[in-house]
Amino acid sequence: MTVGSQLHGTLASLRSIEATLSTLAQKTEEQEAREAFHQGALKTRTVIHELAKRVHQVENEEPQYQQT
Repeated sequence: MTVGSQLHGTLASLRSIEATLSTLAQKTEEQEAREAFHQGALKTRTVIHELAKRVHQVENEEPQYQQT
């Protein structure tokens, strides 16, 4: 498995986690838990954004890591 495919796999996993946290935030009735899930989703979204920028940088600087 190449570094590029590992990075893309990590991004996919993070997107899944963010979606799950968002769903839990919407379905949870307890306010404190809802807020915790929402905050987790927001933090995960920030990590996704930063990792996506890094993936783009790696692919531009290191063509052997480009996803085919």
